[in-house]
Amino acid sequence: MPTSASTSPQDLNREKSLYERLGEHEGILKLLKPFYIDVRQHAVLGPIFNAHIQDWPAHLANITEFWTLQTGGPSKYRGGFAGAHLSLGLKPEHFQHWLGLWEFNNARQLSPPEAAEMTALAQEFGRRLLTVTQKQRTFSHGN
Repeated sequence: MPTSASTSPQDLNREKSLYERLGEHEGILKLLKPFYIDVRQHAVLGPIFNAHIQDWPAHLANITEFWTLQTGGPSKYRGGFAGAHLSLGLKPEHFQHWLGLWEFNNARQLSPPEAAEMTALAQEFGRRLLTVTQKQRTFSHGN
């Protein structure tokens, strides 16, 4: 794509998808690996994740495909996001801990614009998932 002399690098960067700006599949995986190391060691989140995920390489591959799709890249992810979390008994504080680690890792590894976009995406998914899990808890306690 030809550019004019007045086109800044920032303008060119905005034309790329978040997926491309993150470094595509490898960049997303590079972001996720240290994040999930932190999750596995976290006092509140670690026991939940470690009890439910037996195959961490497979989980990382699946979650990389999830984030690839969410950031505008080509993905093999076919859904199941909410269903995978329903049986975990998640509470609002679990989401707060997860989002706190996510934001910390984004700030540590990404430039500020990409960190802010990834954090905003995660907050939206967290909000949706919290709504689904709380409705499911209400329904299961109401019977």
